[in-house]
Amino acid sequence: MEQPEQNIATGLQQPEPAAQTQAPPVAEPQAPAAPQPQMMPSDSGDLVFDVEKVSCYYSAFRAVTDVSLSIHENEITAFIGPSGCGKTTVLRTLNRMNDLVPGARVEGNIRYRGASLYGKDVSPIAVRRRIGMVFQKPNPFPKSIYDNVAYGPRINGERNKRKLDEIVEHSLRQAALWDEVKDRLNKSGLGLSGGQAQRLCIARTLAVEPDVVLMDEPCSALDPIATGRIEDLMREIKSRYTIVIVTHNMQQATRVSDRTAFYSVLRNEESDTRTGVLVEYGRTQQIFEDPHDERTKAYVTGRMG
Repeated sequence: MEQPEQNIATGLQQPEPAAQTQAPPVAEPQAPAAPQPQMMPSDSGDLVFDVEKVSCYYSAFRAVTDVSLSIHENEITAFIGPSGCGKTTVLRTLNRMNDLVPGARVEGNIRYRGASLYGKDVSPIAVRRRIGMVFQKPNPFPKSIYDNVAYGPRINGERNKRKLDEIVEHSLRQAALWDEVKDRLNKSGLGLSGGQAQRLCIARTLAVEPDVVLMDEPCSALDPIATGRIEDLMREIKSRYTIVIVTHNMQQATRVSDRTAFYSVLRNEESDTRTGVLVEYGRTQQIFEDPHDERTKAYVTGRMG
C-alpha cells in the first residue's frame, strides 16, 4: 500500500513506530481481466474514502480485483450483488477488519480523508475507533445494556460516571432505543429482541463518536418491522455520520442509500475460482432506473441472481 504523507493521518498513527509483520509474497493467480466500472463524479460532500485499484487476497486466492470508488460525507452508500462477489470483503478493508484474518492482504490504495489507511505508521485500533462496524448478527456483550454502551468510552479512558451516563443516554437516543430500555439499563443486553439488540449494537458503535459507520447486512436476521426501524435510524443519523451498508435486499438499497455499488463475479473456468469485481457505481436512482451495464440491469431487474 502507498505510505502516508507527513501529518495527514492525525490520530491514526501508532504512538511509536513499530515493525509491521508482512505476509510473505505469494504468486498471484491468473484471473480474468476486470472490466472498468462506471465511475461517479465528485458532485457531493467531502470525500471520506478514495479507493483506487484495490484487490483483496486470502493467501494466494484473489477474492476481489481492481475496485475503485469514492465515498462521500453524510451519505449512505450501499454495496449490492450476488453472494460471493466480495461486498463484505471490500467493506472490511475500510476499517482494516481483514487484518484480523490470517493470510489476508490488500493491494492498491485506500485513502481516508486524505490519509493512506494502510500506511506503516497507522494504527488499526485507531482506525476502528473512527470507522465503526455493525455486524450481520446482533452481538451484544454478556453485560448490562448500560455497560454495553459504556464499554467503548471506558476502554478509551472515560471514568466520570456523570459523563458516562450522558454518553449512554445520548447513544441510545440516537439509536432510537432509549424509550424502550431506559427503565432497565441494568438488565442484560442478551435479553433484548433481535431488533432491539441490533439497535443496541448501533448505540454501542455510536458511543465512541465514530466518523463512519459500516454495516454488514444489519437487517438480514430481522423481521420487517425491526428492519423498518433500522432503516429509519440510518436515515436519521446520516446527517452526523457517513454510512456504508452491505445488503442483499435491493428494495432496502433503494429506500435508504444515496449511492449504490453493484458487484458481480468473474469466473475462471480453468481454476474454478470466483473473483469479485465492481461492475457499476452511481447514484442509487440511476443504478436502479438507468443502469449503464447490462449485468447491472440484469441483476436489479431480477434476471440474474
